[in-house]
Amino acid sequence: MKKNVFYLFVCCSLLISCSSSDINNDTTPTGGTNNNSGQWLIPISDVKDGGPGKDGIPSIDNPDFTTANNANFLNDNDLVVGVVKGNQAKAYPHIILDWHEVVNDKIDNAFITLNYCPLTGTAFAWESMSNGTKTTFGVSGLLYNANLILYDRNSGSNWSQLRLECVNGPLISNTPELIDVVETNWKTWKTLYPNTEVLTPQTGFSRTYGTSPYGDYATNNNRFIFTPEITNPALPNKRRVYAIIDQDKSKVYQFSDFNNGNIIRDTFKAVDYLIVGNEDVIYGYKLTGDYKDLVFEYDFNGSETFFKDNEGNKWSIFGKAIEGPREGETLLSVKSVVSYWFAIAAFYPDPEIYTP
Repeated sequence: MKKNVFYLFVCCSLLISCSSSDINNDTTPTGGTNNNSGQWLIPISDVKDGGPGKDGIPSIDNPDFTTANNANFLNDNDLVVGVVKGNQAKAYPHIILDWHEVVNDKIDNAFITLNYCPLTGTAFAWESMSNGTKTTFGVSGLLYNANLILYDRNSGSNWSQLRLECVNGPLISNTPELIDVVETNWKTWKTLYPNTEVLTPQTGFSRTYGTSPYGDYATNNNRFIFTPEITNPALPNKRRVYAIIDQDKSKVYQFSDFNNGNIIRDTFKAVDYLIVGNEDVIYGYKLTGDYKDLVFEYDFNGSETFFKDNEGNKWSIFGKAIEGPREGETLLSVKSVVSYWFAIAAFYPDPEIYTP
């Protein structure tokens, strides 16, 4: 009964927040903090009050983990966000992130904030730092173009997730130090990293994990809870794409381009890229120096190896050579994200779409 009451509360909050679509330029949205004389890097009229309020969607600050063998609360097709740092791998399931959006955690002795916005389908991880000091992040209660705005608990500054920038407060214009993440299904992640740790539903909160608080939102292309300022009909709104981000520009790749495993070499804004993937996961790397001369081949077959090259090197999905003459070398990472198409089109207008 309690779960049903809570679910009704969430639905009511969302309905209320849908009606609060107009905020005057001289008005501070009620969910956030008015810092730095009210200066914002984004139009304040486009900043929406999400409804539940600041920390109304609670972050997970004391995450509990289990082993892959004990993660019986996950199905093979459940999406997870994966992080590897040092010798430690962790997976953060969407079914939990849908309800909490922010996890403040520690991996390989480094403090990180894993953040996910279920309304735009975007996940990032970054160092839990603000102004050079360790902090934690929470949900501000505000949205921009339907996307999560976080706040850091040291300064109260507001950070736009998909803009990857502090947009209001004492730290305005600061950018987070990103940590590479991979979004894929549970089956793929546990195959790549069988020793992974997995965030469990033991969060300290009572939630119906496995049931989305947003109903059919993820699959209904015509349904918006908050409509972005810019829409682009080139692709269905909720199609998941892999997007490379370069300043204010983006190029996207569709999962259908990688059916049964594929390698794409491409150039975007005069930078050479290698993009490797299949129908369940896509990841990209910058090619510089003599890496440009290598011939790469998709090679995912039930182990950590994701692709290989003509020198006999085998590479992980994070672009690290794990076997061969270049063992220990790492390809340059790419600022990228898996996202709903509409969100990339809103934050990075007129993105390029890869065509074979």
